Amino acid sequence: MTTARPALDSELRELLADMPLMSQLSPDVLAQLRRLPSTPVEPLLAHRQVDRREVTVPAKDGVPIPLSVFSPANADRISGAPCVYWMHGGGMVMGDRFSQIDIPLEWLDEFGAVVVSVDYRLAPEATGTALVDDCYQGLLWVAEHAAELGIDPARIVVAGASAGGGLAAGVTLLARDLGAPPIAAQMLICPMLDHRNASTSSRQYAGGPGVWTREMNEFGWRCLLGDLTDDEVPAYVSPALADDLSGLPTTYIDTGSAEVFRDEDTDYATRIWAAGGQAELHVWAGGFHGFDALYPQARISATARRTRTEWLARLLLPDSAT
Repeated sequence: MTTARPALDSELRELLADMPLMSQLSPDVLAQLRRLPSTPVEPLLAHRQVDRREVTVPAKDGVPIPLSVFSPANADRISGAPCVYWMHGGGMVMGDRFSQIDIPLEWLDEFGAVVVSVDYRLAPEATGTALVDDCYQGLLWVAEHAAELGIDPARIVVAGASAGGGLAAGVTLLARDLGAPPIAAQMLICPMLDHRNASTSSRQYAGGPGVWTREMNEFGWRCLLGDLTDDEVPAYVSPALADDLSGLPTTYIDTGSAEVFRDEDTDYATRIWAAGGQAELHVWAGGFHGFDALYPQARISATARRTRTEWLARLLLPDSAT
């Protein structure tokens, strides 16, 4: 029996009608998608006064991991700026450090934040904890070089979208358990949190084309997990497995009502509250996966992006009106 689905936002539905959609991913399709041109970052920087720096940091196994650092030009570095440490989306199997970078660059504009984006390795070439470990090593480098980067180490926000949101959650769990570095907040945008793919929303978005379907999600997780069995999957890789969500920094989670990750994202927020933590959750009615990244001009997208920025303003600029 087909599971009924929440209706799409009417404006998003019209926009999505012109987009070619898939129902499944395969190694051949992934190879084709990876050959598409990557996101050009230069047009996003052209109208901004931004200093850009490219660095590499060693992964745990010594492989160089690229980081892009975007800082407001001529910024006052005396007191230190907030930092957004960004992890891109792409189902763990595609994308690069410039994917969805327009989202954190808005926070560079708004708060003078230094944005650091990490080019973690991708599955299936890298598996298991490699991706989250790459992201964690990059975060350690940022914290260790805070003074050089003009960053206030007490105002580092870990953020990501989709797969990057899942990696941000994993990095935050890792930092909590290892005791460093301090993280002021985690911003999880439609995060990919649960490899089990067994929720109601996962079943609702199966068996047909979409932006990100249950079948595509299964492919991404299979690529990442490799030969790991369910009991071998670490919570840093699939954060929904974490038994203990206490001691996490304040958290923002948003998702759409019409997407695969809706229920696992909602559950993660609920479990943070149950552990005594602070989380803000938004489920955007009629939003599909990644709607605000794909169609930022839509009214619901503008609202979602503005709401995130206002939340960050309360966190980073508590004495200023939003």
